[in-house]
Amino acid sequence: MAKKKGPGPNVLAKEYIKTLSGIKEEIRKAQIEAVASANERLIKLYWSIGKTLNEKQKVSGWGAKLIESLAKDLQSEFPGVGGFSRTNIYRMRAFYRAYESFPTAVGQLERLPIFRIPWGHNVLIIERGESVEEMLWYAEKTLEDGLSRSSLENYFITESYEREGAAITNFKRTLPSPYSEAAHQTLKDPYLFDFLTLHKKHKEKDLEQGLVDHIQKFLLELGEGFAFIGRQYHLEIGGSDYYIDLLFYHIRLRCFVVIELKATEFQPEHAGKLNFYLSAVDDLLRDKDDKPTIGLLLCKTKNKFKAEYALRDINKPIGVAEYEAKLVKALPKDFKGTLPEIKDIEKELEKQKLLKEIETKKKKRES
Repeated sequence: MAKKKGPGPNVLAKEYIKTLSGIKEEIRKAQIEAVASANERLIKLYWSIGKTLNEKQKVSGWGAKLIESLAKDLQSEFPGVGGFSRTNIYRMRAFYRAYESFPTAVGQLERLPIFRIPWGHNVLIIERGESVEEMLWYAEKTLEDGLSRSSLENYFITESYEREGAAITNFKRTLPSPYSEAAHQTLKDPYLFDFLTLHKKHKEKDLEQGLVDHIQKFLLELGEGFAFIGRQYHLEIGGSDYYIDLLFYHIRLRCFVVIELKATEFQPEHAGKLNFYLSAVDDLLRDKDDKPTIGLLLCKTKNKFKAEYALRDINKPIGVAEYEAKLVKALPKDFKGTLPEIKDIEKELEKQKLLKEIETKKKKRES
């Protein structure tokens, strides 16, 4: 009877690599879950301490001296455990107070995002946030976008809460719920392109070039989920050539996003042209599993009423928003005439050369 052969070395090698990869992934996942679990327990501990301090102050009249004594005693009892400084103890009380009045169903409080983000992020949020809704929004953003503390701080600096979902859109009428709300929250107003320096009378091509040159910063400003497809994206329709300013695909919304740039005030005809592009993209590029293509008109300025009227009867999902960049005065029309011509520059250089030679000869004679 012939001896049965086992798997060859190549098969074993592939199997080993696959097994190793799977085990590594399990370990990483367990590590992440362990860190997340430890963080959640810590935040809940801080919440509980904050709640106790708040109640003691209300019922027993605890003042600053007792709280300071508590901090010292805790530090003495747990010398190897950080987080019990006087400042942090006060932060725990502020943390509890910030959300104690937020209405939650029984047993639902622990599901709030504040218990799943680091303590340093929570401290920043309660120090910078102005309402419970705003603070919870930034906490949720920290989870969704995986924000570092510096990134979160930048979100506050750029007033992301006020800008997100502020664009004028017709999404409620043109997209199904709740997808329409998710799409609406994807757009901002205004968009801050502080990484660009443009002339006040800049053109669309100047804006487009600047955004593409700084595509990474542009994507950060657009927000999580945007993937850049291309600029001046070519479409052939009815034997004619058309070019989309900027084409993106949104991974979370699962749809194409067409962005048209207007270095002027919004005009109603802008929406009509974008509507045309959206129809073309839906027909030529959209896959059967993709959601309807969304359009965004980025304008230098806009009139709210004009934009709302323009979008009222358009059947494609379109948003209108402004952009802000660093603007400098354009060169005046007659500025060119004030500049010296090349021949004048050459004459001046020759003159300076002669003067230098004369000065050199003079010094030699004197020496």
